[in-house]
Amino acid sequence: MKNTNLIVLFILALAFLIPKSALGQGMPVYDNTSFISLVKQLVESAKQTSEMIKTVQFLKDAKETIEKVNNAVRQFEAVREINENNQALVGMVRNDLRGILNSPYIHTDEIDAVSNAFNTIIDGSLRNLEFMNQVLSNDFLKLNDAERLAILEGHRADSKKMVADITLKSKRYKMIISFREMQDKINNRETNY
Repeated sequence: MKNTNLIVLFILALAFLIPKSALGQGMPVYDNTSFISLVKQLVESAKQTSEMIKTVQFLKDAKETIEKVNNAVRQFEAVREINENNQALVGMVRNDLRGILNSPYIHTDEIDAVSNAFNTIIDGSLRNLEFMNQVLSNDFLKLNDAERLAILEGHRADSKKMVADITLKSKRYKMIISFREMQDKINNRETNY
């Protein structure tokens, strides 16, 4: 009880010591010049914000254009590499297959298997080229540039794999021919003893 009396006494002392002007509320005063200046600043700020929004939109459009050009360049590079790989495939098949099939060390029953192995890869390559032409057309499945690029990158990897497969098959058949040639020389050598 003694503490509450002290608190009440302290509050009353503060009430008497605070100046009367601090307790009273006055009527707000508006300065028309400041108000007009504030409105002008708000209008100018709105104009600047509008210009910033236009600038952001312009930059966004420019970024999209750059991305489209970048995707177009990457698509072009992918298509160029796929075509180069297909040309290499055709050249390898033309030269290597002719040399392998003309070898006297390839048996007649193996000719079909060798031809089929090379033809399978060439057929896959031609199907990939046809599909790539469809992907590059604007109407195909309504693809965007990123999706089209992803498909082309997959076909680029496939074309590299086909070149590696043809190279491997060609080396394998050349090794077989070389082995058979060496075996023939060993079997048909003249003995001098």
